Amino acid sequence: MLRPVMSQIKREDQSNYSFVFAVAKRAEEIENDPDSSDYKPVDLAVNEFATGKVKMGRVVTIDEK
Repeated sequence: MLRPVMSQIKREDQSNYSFVFAVAKRAEEIENDPDSSDYKPVDLAVNEFATGKVKMGRVVTIDEK
């Protein structure tokens, strides 16, 4: 499996931290899936982001007063 470069996967307006966090959260979801394959969850998560199967979204917090 090829290892894509992070700068080629994430958009310029995304921070490295948010991208790594999103990959870690997706890897955790893959690891907890009973149907997951024998590949490492982080490798699968990075590959999903690289192929566009999974994309990062923006989280908007609304302060309710």
